[in-house]
Amino acid sequence: MSSNDVAIKVKELGKRYEIYDEPGDRLKQFFIPRVRAIFGLKHRQYFKEFWALKNVSFELNRGETLGIIGRNGSGKSTLLQIICGTLNPTHGNVRTHGRVAALLELGSGFNPEFTGKENVYMNAAVLGLEKEEIDIRFDDIVSFADIGDFINQPTKTYSSGMLVRLAFAVIAHVDADILVVDEALAVGDAIFTQKCMRFIREFQKKGTLLFVSHDMGSVLNLCESALWLGNGLIKGIGDSKTVSEEYLQYTQQEMYGTKVSLTHAGITSAKKAPASIANEAIKYDANFTFDNNLEGASGWKTGVAEIRTVVFRDQFEIEKSVFKGGEDVFIEIVAHTIAPLENPIIGFILKDRLGQDIFGENTLTFTLANPIKIAADSAFKAEFRFRLPMLSNGTYSLMASVADGDQHKNIQHHLLHDAIIVTVSSSKVRWGLVGVQFSEVNLEAVK
Repeated sequence: MSSNDVAIKVKELGKRYEIYDEPGDRLKQFFIPRVRAIFGLKHRQYFKEFWALKNVSFELNRGETLGIIGRNGSGKSTLLQIICGTLNPTHGNVRTHGRVAALLELGSGFNPEFTGKENVYMNAAVLGLEKEEIDIRFDDIVSFADIGDFINQPTKTYSSGMLVRLAFAVIAHVDADILVVDEALAVGDAIFTQKCMRFIREFQKKGTLLFVSHDMGSVLNLCESALWLGNGLIKGIGDSKTVSEEYLQYTQQEMYGTKVSLTHAGITSAKKAPASIANEAIKYDANFTFDNNLEGASGWKTGVAEIRTVVFRDQFEIEKSVFKGGEDVFIEIVAHTIAPLENPIIGFILKDRLGQDIFGENTLTFTLANPIKIAADSAFKAEFRFRLPMLSNGTYSLMASVADGDQHKNIQHHLLHDAIIVTVSSSKVRWGLVGVQFSEVNLEAVK
């Protein structure tokens, strides 16, 4: 990539805040170091340093989408504010190429005393539009926001949903080259969120997107790559599936605290689908191919229990590697304990190639009605019988796990992201993620 292809370049970015214990310490910090310097005395500091960002560097090329993940207080919003130019860094620099439009914290950039219309003109002007350009787009902005007569009311009377509607409507109509969205869509209703997602997908065809969310499904769905921030530092950067799995293990460890220690399990990621699969899809049929990947699956374990086998079988419990879709199947997961389990749980989730959940189940509902304890050094298994759905072409993976606890509090003792690789070659599913068996499809003229 040439320098002209780089949309955002962040180099050694750092942001420091000064934390004072007493109001008077600010005055001391302003005068006393200067006086001490005159007399050649050693410098003294009257504040504590808090680094919201530390040496953050990355590049994002034109047309790419980067998801930024991390816990609250990790530095995500600070990074976005510096990229958007609303906050100055302590050191390092950011270069952006093109017009940047941002939807940061709720209501940012709006004057609560101004009407919605006045805020549209002000906000769009800040983003670089002339009044004549705003005049031309105003009706489209109002239509997109869909807040009715409230457009002529002060924004201090708006609900959180109305604020985000108007803010998003503005940035959707300023012809931005770079779009920055920071968790704002979480407050929108379902209809408006879908409208925003349609806009974002259309924008991705030509623009560069920075997307911050705590919803891993949205990050996996929208973003090719992800950056994980923790305590102001880059903890991970790479393809969104790998980074999200690493972040999941980290958050689980934080939740468990010192009770258990999660160690990495597995050595490789999911297997690739063979190239010949694409040619098989010309048949009006569906083939599910299952590959056992236990030895190569990634995940974590605590050393208390571990998964030994995961198998797919047909309704007659015959192990097979190819299924058609729509038939009854049987999944068996066998685990082994190192230490005793008071409330064992075994479950699975089938995920698409981006790591998004398709469907899954666990044994919790069964064990609530039929409590069972497993002694140390014992084998136990879970069985799941269901009708296999029809899925669209692609590669899927089955995540399997064994845990101890209940629906409110549990510890995942062994989790494998890619225990089984499922390759689907199908022409039955023409739209969407899953297929449905239609009993009849008709078209006729009506008098």
